[in-house]
Amino acid sequence: MNIQIVRPGELGDSERARWRELQKADPNLDNPFLSVEFAVAMDRLRDYVRVAVITDGNGIQGFFPYERHAFGIGKPLGGFLTTCHGLISIPELKLDAKALLRACKLTVFDFDHLVAGQPTFAPYETDVRPAPVMDFTAGFEAWLEQVKSNSPKNLKTVRYKERKLGREQGELRFEWASADPEVLRTLLAWKSDQYRRTGRVDRFAQPWIVELTDMMHAENSPDFGGVLTMLYAGDVPVAGHFGLRTATTLVGWFPAYDTEFARYSPGIVHHLQMAEAAAKAGLHMVDMGKGGKEYKDWLKSGVLYVAEGRISRPSPTAAVHWIGRTPFNKARTIVMDRPSLYRAADRVLKGFGRVRTSMQQQEESPNGVVKEPTGAS
Repeated sequence: MNIQIVRPGELGDSERARWRELQKADPNLDNPFLSVEFAVAMDRLRDYVRVAVITDGNGIQGFFPYERHAFGIGKPLGGFLTTCHGLISIPELKLDAKALLRACKLTVFDFDHLVAGQPTFAPYETDVRPAPVMDFTAGFEAWLEQVKSNSPKNLKTVRYKERKLGREQGELRFEWASADPEVLRTLLAWKSDQYRRTGRVDRFAQPWIVELTDMMHAENSPDFGGVLTMLYAGDVPVAGHFGLRTATTLVGWFPAYDTEFARYSPGIVHHLQMAEAAAKAGLHMVDMGKGGKEYKDWLKSGVLYVAEGRISRPSPTAAVHWIGRTPFNKARTIVMDRPSLYRAADRVLKGFGRVRTSMQQQEESPNGVVKEPTGAS
């Protein structure tokens, strides 16, 4: 095997076509974060993006997109922004993983959402986790029956809130694949507010992530595109989502809602309507990503599997990286996979978010007096 390192933007038309061909040939690679379009977009915005082009006497056998950071620290393409990574290759391709790292000039490669079972990386998987999906291959009604079977009470409650929202706030209207950039701005503002309220880092405080989202929103080809959805009550937007899709799979990315309508559970109402619209649009699946919220267990009708692990070459950098990252990764996995711990951690983060918001309000108030938000209990 010959391994050549280039930037994704340097790939020619034939190489990009081969990437798409390999991706379509393996159902396990049917994820937009593994698409060449995403790699090229990341390359336009980040200097550390690279791709290993793997060839033999028969031509290109695979692509390995990655990020190369200082001291040879390797990260999956998109890092914390993405929910799937790995080799885009012929299914049986098995490389010496450490030789791959050497060719990529990496000392270590840490992964947490790798396509499980890839022969090159399988020996280094330390954990494999399920990622819940909404599967529409048997039709939307079959999926809805599965949701009802998962929890009849939840479905009944959400349908009641859906009717109540329409009755009290205006007739509901769902928009699939909105091209309006102002709708995207509304959604991202909600998401930024959610990050702050819940004690998380606001990803959209980083201009390059906003630019990436705008770029993905503008993409719309048969094999890849950004999908912006929005639920309206009357003319008022109440909940939405922005994600990426292949020809058959939509991946959850940025869901958010207007907290003024929180009593109606607009986020879940939106997800039910998004599922129906996705099925009508010909998509086979919505990948909701591993771990996190309990609603995923209720809405799921199947699972995919992603792996966590680490590959390293002997070096002081790899040793320091292990000390700094491994305990954190293990702790995160434990919390994400245990609902009771996740809820507890979520409450703590929300508490920090409230304290931080209060402090910011106090700093901004001319007399140091913080007013209680309208509608607060």
